[in-house]
Amino acid sequence: MKLLATRRLVLGAAAVALAALSAIPAMAADSPAQLIQGVADEVIQIVKQAKGPDREAAIQRILTTHFDMEFMGRAALGTSWPQQWDVSTPPERGRYLTAVASAEAHAYSERFGQYAGQTLAVGRVVPRPNGVSLVESKLNQSEGQPISIQWEVRDTGQGLRITDVKVEGVSMVMTRRSDFNSYIQGHGGQVEALIQELEKRAKN
Repeated sequence: MKLLATRRLVLGAAAVALAALSAIPAMAADSPAQLIQGVADEVIQIVKQAKGPDREAAIQRILTTHFDMEFMGRAALGTSWPQQWDVSTPPERGRYLTAVASAEAHAYSERFGQYAGQTLAVGRVVPRPNGVSLVESKLNQSEGQPISIQWEVRDTGQGLRITDVKVEGVSMVMTRRSDFNSYIQGHGGQVEALIQELEKRAKN
């Protein structure tokens, strides 16, 4: 199955933005902006030093450490999230969450090749009543208009984690939900089919 064109745009711009963040000065410790800065510092080293499987493994470590992949994975399935997964943690749940992180790491690793010195300027950090902070930013390109990118950050109880990235208002989680649910509906409503597809994406 081919990824949606919109999802490719979101992933590509987000990957470039993460690399570009290395040019941003350090923010106050333990703030949402500092979380993004810390992630960016790690990412830029990966872009410079790692290639192939090493780069992909490093990106997956960042995703599982600094992004709330369980929250994002559940949000991506929406109503397709199997109810039995809330009762216990069967192998299928673990396989799904691992497959999501692996597939995203593979996609990001490929798209980091698009980084060509773009710069990203962080703007306001807007706190929301639900505990979410929105970090606004602009990705400045050598050609064309700046791209608006918004980072959703929340305190998970185990520290701040990134829970969504919006490129020009398009949510990475929501485009993933469209992608995932379309695949599930086209394969007999079976989440297992999606898990197998994600495992395949992680390798191709």
